[in-house]
Amino acid sequence: MNRLFVGALLGACLLGQAANAADFSNVEFARPDGKPLLLDASIPEGKGPFPAVIIVHGGSWKNGNKTTYINPLKPLLSQAGYAWFSIDYRLAPAYTFPANVNDVESAVKWVKAHARKYHVDKKRLALIGESAGGHLVAMVGAQNKPETRVAAVVDFYGPNNLALLPQFLKAPPDGVRELLNITEWNDRSKKLLDEASPQAYVQKGIPPFLFIHGTADTLVPPTFSPMMCDAMKKVGGECEVVTVPGGVHGMENWEGKPGQTEWKPVMTGWLDKALKVKQRRKA
Repeated sequence: MNRLFVGALLGACLLGQAANAADFSNVEFARPDGKPLLLDASIPEGKGPFPAVIIVHGGSWKNGNKTTYINPLKPLLSQAGYAWFSIDYRLAPAYTFPANVNDVESAVKWVKAHARKYHVDKKRLALIGESAGGHLVAMVGAQNKPETRVAAVVDFYGPNNLALLPQFLKAPPDGVRELLNITEWNDRSKKLLDEASPQAYVQKGIPPFLFIHGTADTLVPPTFSPMMCDAMKKVGGECEVVTVPGGVHGMENWEGKPGQTEWKPVMTGWLDKALKVKQRRKA
């Protein structure tokens, strides 16, 4: 477990006090098919209840864990006074769709059930995911089931319309092939692509989305984010698209590069608005 943030000094939190966060590691939140799923968490000091975020990592649905690919988010959220929970989920090819979506849903249910213990406000709960994790949080957010409903979703360069892939590629790419257990484009695989596309689930009442996408992303076309946002607006949904000029795939690649970190205050400001956080914290 990366403990870089243990005892990190926060800015003024909702109570107007600087304090040390309480960190938790390797907490089990589900055990599907006997497999323990773990999360790490950081909770601001104080009574709360605090707005909270569940973070979902990427890795082509087959790589990574709760400590990979999303490290820029952790200090950013802590400094802004948010509680965060970074989760593991079952990976392909051992587990195929929709096992990973089910795991994100389990995390949402767990955080809601343990909201009092961790001093979080379950009505101000958001999902943030990057790459494959962006796809997963978009799936949960778009389906908007009563028991897993969240107040906001932040999707970093998620492949949210897998149904378009046959138009661009001659065969399924590795991650999609293992996620859906397909080897070619045919009627069966196209049906699965539709079922696994968050954009297909856009509906009235969908929570607000913030899409963040690098303009130089060669793994997930930058057009995917505005396409889903347009679909949301057609049903009365609220969404915004933030582009990272020259940004390639992966938020960790944007760190320290001129013009590629402006998304940070934009994201926390958007979350404050979406989650109705009245007092803005200092970074």
